[in-house]
Amino acid sequence: MKRILAVIVTAALYAGCAGSMLSSNEEPPEIYRLDAPVLAAAGDTLPLALGVARPRAAASLDTERVAVARPGGSFDYVAGMRWADAAPQMVQQLLVQAFTADGRFAATVASPSRVPTDLLLDVELRRFEAVYAEDGAAPSVRVELQATLVDGRKGTRLTSFVAASEAVAERNRQPDVVAAFGVATGQALATVVGRVREGTAVIPR
Repeated sequence: MKRILAVIVTAALYAGCAGSMLSSNEEPPEIYRLDAPVLAAAGDTLPLALGVARPRAAASLDTERVAVARPGGSFDYVAGMRWADAAPQMVQQLLVQAFTADGRFAATVASPSRVPTDLLLDVELRRFEAVYAEDGAAPSVRVELQATLVDGRKGTRLTSFVAASEAVAERNRQPDVVAAFGVATGQALATVVGRVREGTAVIPR
C-alpha cells in the first residue's frame, strides 16, 4: 500500500511577516522547525538496528539559515528566518522519526550512537532551498537527498538512490514558504522510507 508521509510545520516565536522575504530585518529572527508526525507501523519488522548518519552537505546548506536560490544563479538566505537546527541535523532527526514510526527496524538511532547498529543509512543533503524564478514571486522549494544503505555486518551496499521532491509555496511569505518546505521534505522522506523497505526485502527476518 502506498503511504504518504506528511510533515507538520511548527513555528516558534511566530509573528508573521510582510514585505520582501529577502529584505534586511533587525528584529530577532523567526525560528522554525519541521516535525514528522507519528505514523502507524507498516509491519514486517526486521530484528535489526538502523543507524541514520547526519547528512553531509555543502557549507551553504549546513546552517540554520534558510537557503534561497535567486534568479541568475545567485544564492542567498531569507532575512529574519532561521531553522531550529542546522538543516542536515534537522533532516537526520526527521529520518529517525520516520523510520521509527514506519516500524521496519527493531530500533532506529541517529549515528554515531552508543547503541550498536546493523545497518547504516549514509545520506547527502544535496538541495534544501527555496527557488525563486523571479524576485517577489512565490518560490518553489526543492529537497534532494542521496541515500545509501550499508550492511555493516558484511560491509556491503544494499541500495543507493536519490530522493527528490518539489513543492510550490502559495505566497511569498514566511509561513507559506515553511509550509512548502514541510511538503517537499515529507515527500522526500516518504521516498527514502519506501526505497529502504525495498532494499531490505531480501534480508532474512
